[in-house]
Amino acid sequence: MSMGDGTRAVRAGLPEARKYEPTLPGPVFAAHYHLPGEPTGPYTYGRDDNPTWTLLERAIGELEAPSEPEGGTGNTGPGAETVVFASGMAAVSAVLLSQVRAGDVVVLPDDGYQALPLVREQLEAYGVEVRTAPTGGDAQLAVLDGAKLLWIETPSNPGLDVCDVRRLVDAAHAGGALVAVDNTLATPLGQRPLELGADFAVASGTKGLTGHGDLLLGYVVCRDAALAARVRHWRKVVGAIPGPMEAWLAHRSLATLQLRSDRQCANALAVARALTGRAEVTGLRYPGLPDDPSHKVAAGQMRRFGSVVSFTLPDRAHAERFLAELHLVDDATSFGSVRSSAERRGRWGGDAVPEGFIRFSAGAEDPEDLVADVLRALEAAAAAA
Repeated sequence: MSMGDGTRAVRAGLPEARKYEPTLPGPVFAAHYHLPGEPTGPYTYGRDDNPTWTLLERAIGELEAPSEPEGGTGNTGPGAETVVFASGMAAVSAVLLSQVRAGDVVVLPDDGYQALPLVREQLEAYGVEVRTAPTGGDAQLAVLDGAKLLWIETPSNPGLDVCDVRRLVDAAHAGGALVAVDNTLATPLGQRPLELGADFAVASGTKGLTGHGDLLLGYVVCRDAALAARVRHWRKVVGAIPGPMEAWLAHRSLATLQLRSDRQCANALAVARALTGRAEVTGLRYPGLPDDPSHKVAAGQMRRFGSVVSFTLPDRAHAERFLAELHLVDDATSFGSVRSSAERRGRWGGDAVPEGFIRFSAGAEDPEDLVADVLRALEAAAAAA
């Protein structure tokens, strides 16, 4: 049965209804389980699996991959399997370090998430060749020859460039490479990498997926069960498992994903429009703006354009004045929360952005209030220049 995003999010991963049982069972806290005889059941030890993970993995799979045929009982959509992790970086590392070996070639974006250079260092220490290219203009195509795995981040964080996932996937698969797409910024309601041909959809559930800024989580959805087995084995080896409480909170939060996402995307677009044409604002990016350089490609593969807007103010001092003047927006890192946040990304030193570059994450506040707060802060920051 075909269902809308809101219905799918509300129902995702729920077990069969049982009399006197809650709709979503509470978290299972268990290091071990009763285990007489041979260990043939699904739950043997707490590092390997947990019933709370099972429901969350089913839920994420239903959102990231096509829905199961009626009567299906697996934990994800057909041809896909989900593995949850303690954090987004645990999920990222699990894909890269479980699928490549010394002598392999990996292609990464050079404008992606700030921690990717740390991953590159580790891969190179293991004897993996790493090539990089920008996200925009599908530039990774130029360095794909001989690659074992292509890592795509679209929209890129924090610059919000977009690449043509189908085009890159086709080229990578033609050369025998696997493709992983970081879907953190888009969320499964904005973009489904597996439907675009990717082998892995990877994300930090810390951000828009769960949306309350109160837990760390990561996940990998794999198109192929054999690939998933290697990812799951890596989780077992390194023990990068989520706590049952975090997993339960994440699953509970999915019920409002469509509501949160629609408001956040609408707010992001409203903020982007309010910033358009202001003299002190340069480099404004939001894929949902019709005149954004990435809009055409994004519109062809995204259903929602995300909660993040990026722009640059004249210098560091101007950016810091703007942030200090905001009343409804937290000066905080990360993004995707129901509470708007913004930060000067240059303070971390890891992104190739100007000193006045702002990453703004629109929350679920009333749009009129949020836009008014942003415009007032801009005026105050300019007046103090």
